[in-house]
Amino acid sequence: MAIITLTTDLGLSDYYVSAVKGSILKELPETSIIDITHDIPKFDRMKAGYMLRNAFRYFPKGSIHIIGVESLEDENTPHIALKAEGHFFIGADTGVFSLVLKEEAEEIVQLNFSKKFEGSSFPLEQIFVPAACHIARGGTLQVIGRLIGGYRRMLMPAPTRGESHLGASIQFIDSYGNIITNITRDLFDSAGKGSAFEIVLRSRIHSINRISKNYNDAPEGDLLALFNAEGHLEISLNKGSAAKLLGLKVNDSLRVEFYAD
Repeated sequence: MAIITLTTDLGLSDYYVSAVKGSILKELPETSIIDITHDIPKFDRMKAGYMLRNAFRYFPKGSIHIIGVESLEDENTPHIALKAEGHFFIGADTGVFSLVLKEEAEEIVQLNFSKKFEGSSFPLEQIFVPAACHIARGGTLQVIGRLIGGYRRMLMPAPTRGESHLGASIQFIDSYGNIITNITRDLFDSAGKGSAFEIVLRSRIHSINRISKNYNDAPEGDLLALFNAEGHLEISLNKGSAAKLLGLKVNDSLRVEFYAD
């Protein structure tokens, strides 16, 4: 059974998501259609990339992932399909694929469905669905597109590293108000070398000096820091929203200071 996932900013109050699913099922009635999310803020490819990056590896190899965020095509933004890390991806070449993938793509094509539906206002249904269904039937990418050499890259803020500190950027805030930074466990361990530290949040009024094992490894209502399932430093509030308490948002910064023994 083919698996097709959907990551979009369509929301659920309109008919659009059901139209996409209906079009898939009309072509392939036995397809398993999985919603990763339809709650991406409108046109927010950064969040779309983050959500799909952290979700797709849980699916079987060969799964097909449609990205329906900023889907309109123009002369600088073609519609593409690609194979990478054993999965297939379809969407507009906005740079979002560089946020999703850690490895280089094995094959990339510019879709030729776009010529038939030039100027389409609903490419998710008219272009991405036929491409996904073709792949789900076992079809090759080169039948539905022209081979191209790469896709657009988006630059993500990188942590900064000083002699005794790390500067972090907030890359995502989830629905619980958990704050996910761009500091990885490997970077944290390399910079700190096991020394004492302080995670400074806004000001020293709010700071953390230990890494917790899980969300309950602190009294209810207290802030804590942990490394999440993806290995990124996360700031949380037990039974509350750390983002709301601290007044932080995506792209804000925080600092980790290390102290010599």
